[in-house]
Amino acid sequence: MMWLSFALILFIFQMATILLAEFRRPSKGIAWLFILFMFPLIGFLMYYFLAQDYRQRSKVRRRGLALQEQAQRWSLPQGNVLETADLLVDPLLQPQKRLIGLLQSFPDANITGHNDVLLMSSAAEAYERMLREIELAEHHVHLLYYIWNDDEIGRTYQQLLMRKAREGVEIRIIHDGIGTYTTSNAFWDELRAAGAQVHCFLPVFIAFFDKRINYRNHRKITVIDGKIGYIGGANIGDEYLGKNKKLGFWRDTCVRLQGDSVYELQRSFLRDWQFVSGQQSGDIPKLFPSHSVTTAGRVQIVPSGPDTDWDSILEMFFAAFVSANERIYITTPYFIPDRSILMALVTAALSGVDVRIVIPGVADSRIPMWASLSYIEEMLQAGIRVYRYNKGFMHAKTVVVDQHFASIGTANLDLRSFYSNFEINAAFLDAEVVNRLAEDILRDVSDSSEVNLGTFITRSRLSKVQEAVGHLFAPLL
Repeated sequence: MMWLSFALILFIFQMATILLAEFRRPSKGIAWLFILFMFPLIGFLMYYFLAQDYRQRSKVRRRGLALQEQAQRWSLPQGNVLETADLLVDPLLQPQKRLIGLLQSFPDANITGHNDVLLMSSAAEAYERMLREIELAEHHVHLLYYIWNDDEIGRTYQQLLMRKAREGVEIRIIHDGIGTYTTSNAFWDELRAAGAQVHCFLPVFIAFFDKRINYRNHRKITVIDGKIGYIGGANIGDEYLGKNKKLGFWRDTCVRLQGDSVYELQRSFLRDWQFVSGQQSGDIPKLFPSHSVTTAGRVQIVPSGPDTDWDSILEMFFAAFVSANERIYITTPYFIPDRSILMALVTAALSGVDVRIVIPGVADSRIPMWASLSYIEEMLQAGIRVYRYNKGFMHAKTVVVDQHFASIGTANLDLRSFYSNFEINAAFLDAEVVNRLAEDILRDVSDSSEVNLGTFITRSRLSKVQEAVGHLFAPLL
């Protein structure tokens, strides 16, 4: 009987540890308690290694703050940073003082005023243009990607970058330890042998024993000569060209930037570079060259991650949604919202705002899709219109609010993007860009099937069980 008493005490200790550690996020605590009940001891070991809060690791947080402070000291006299008065001149933005105030409160995320913006609605278009401009690079090419596969397009990038490195162009590459887990070390060694500098963000083995494996760098950034930047949802892999037989056509949104916003994208990359390499930034003037863009395009680069005290992208979305008067359009491959985000969307719809959300019709992962579907009935009852994309796989991560706000980037509308991953989005505050993105989303709506409430509530009992399972594990996805 003594061993049984010991086991019970140990189990109670494990429960208490999880409850105390997760008291700020009870839904996450409940999910981990369920795992603990299903797999005693093993579940606690999983929690210990996978779920420790990165923010509580003061050493890493101090390092992140130190890198942020250094980035703020970089002198960028040619950048046009907008103040509140500059923004509120626009009649569209005058009623949005709270939203503008929040955006300007984000640390080291300037709203810039001189930018050229080119939206691209597929990875194929982005790849073609990006490869052509890398070919013309003269000083440096910086790339950060969560996934970089050793396949046809992955090798195309690799071979071009190897050749540019041999020509003397500075090539810096960051890839994530989990996202590129199946890409062999030999692939990266070939790049290094050609002269490229390559670093892995939190390699799997090290991250596991350092209890940081759950926190991944999900950003996708390309900067060419400090003058051209790319950001969006697409990684580097053949599936993004529609070569996955199950998923078919891959719908994504990427943005090509020129102007002041490229400085902000560059700064974000260099902070990550110093984090993974420990190296200084090098020749700052050549990394931040002057530009000749005079177009009055307002763009803010918003990084977010577990190394800061801010949930910047979550807060940005919430503020944008509550500012809506006419429309909110969203495309996302994974819809697993924070409760505040869900409430903002439901309240907007009940207030008469046209809220439309496009999610995939075919899933690349079952449990996240079950989790997404678990929110649909509540949304439909509130008047939110939900669509399942039929043309292929919906991977675009876009938001449109009225005519004053749009966002494109790497963050899904899910808990992992909000709290766990290192993400980066571009926010746009010009009607021209907002309306162009809205047109793309409405085109996606026409390629989708609308979910009907009457039909949805008659779904099978198995579907409801699957959704319950997905909802339970949603805080961990």
